[in-house]
Amino acid sequence: MRGIGEAARASGLSISALRFYDSAGVLVPAAVDPATGYRRYTSEQVRAARLIAGLRRVGMPVTEIAAAVQDLFHDPAAVRTKLDDHLVRLESGLADAKRELLRLHTLLDLEENLMTRITLSAADLSAALGAVLFAAAGSADPIPAGVLLETGHDTVTLVATDRYRLAAATAPATVEGSPARLFLPYPLAEELHGIRAGSLAVDLTDGLISARAGDRTVEGKPIDMDFPDYRRLLPPAGATVTVDVAELRALLAAAPVIDREHEGRPYPVSVLGLDPAGGVRFAAADEWAADVESHVAVNREFLLEALDAGTAGQLELELDGPVRPLIFRPVGSASHFSLLMPVRH
Repeated sequence: MRGIGEAARASGLSISALRFYDSAGVLVPAAVDPATGYRRYTSEQVRAARLIAGLRRVGMPVTEIAAAVQDLFHDPAAVRTKLDDHLVRLESGLADAKRELLRLHTLLDLEENLMTRITLSAADLSAALGAVLFAAAGSADPIPAGVLLETGHDTVTLVATDRYRLAAATAPATVEGSPARLFLPYPLAEELHGIRAGSLAVDLTDGLISARAGDRTVEGKPIDMDFPDYRRLLPPAGATVTVDVAELRALLAAAPVIDREHEGRPYPVSVLGLDPAGGVRFAAADEWAADVESHVAVNREFLLEALDAGTAGQLELELDGPVRPLIFRPVGSASHFSLLMPVRH
């Protein structure tokens, strides 16, 4: 039998640690003097204390240390299994720690260089760009052809407008560094739209946009101008109607076409309204003239392009009179929408 001081020296545990493991029920001494409280340990208990000291140094939880001590004398193989399991956890934790430290180094680099890094699926970015590029195709002064790229907490939003229409779409992304709001030139946006496979890393600074997907790198300079605050262009929510995209296309194909002219160039117009059942219908020129307030007229080609750029399934349309834009979005989506300015009668 050994006293607590001798057991501490022999095991590598401090006297206070031995007292702690006694109170925790992990290693109860073989004998305790009722008068002095002096603890005494057997040779087997000193062996268990050595095991505890080692497990403590490698960070094993107390509950698992207790289980290992219980197995030590009747099932040594179980102790070895616990050691192997703990080693796997340590190695996994080390790998996680390395990844996190690397992420923090990257974040510091980005902040020191005033850079933002976006990592996302190339397919997601391509789909979002495909939903908005049509709205920039006819851009001219004062808004050049391009797409706004704006980062959120864990999203990237793409917006395009040519003053007559506006489209926005959002994709999930990992965003590191400072928030960014850059105006991508149209050719660069088209190049990014063409990358549809793998993961995409996009680095953003005030003077350069650089995107990497595998061995391919796409770069360009942002347009040096402030993109309009598209949120201020959105009117308050109006009356909505849900339509099926395929049915809307069929109605549009059979709808009357009204010819109008803008700056000497002709263009076709389609006039939308509600039927008695609350669904969407297209009106002829005389119906539009007779009841302007109940209809909204839009450029037919713009409407077709917006439908082509959108998703299949159902859309929510906001039809609220002749002076409000026609707004439609996929059902249930608040961040993906298209807006067409109305044509005055």
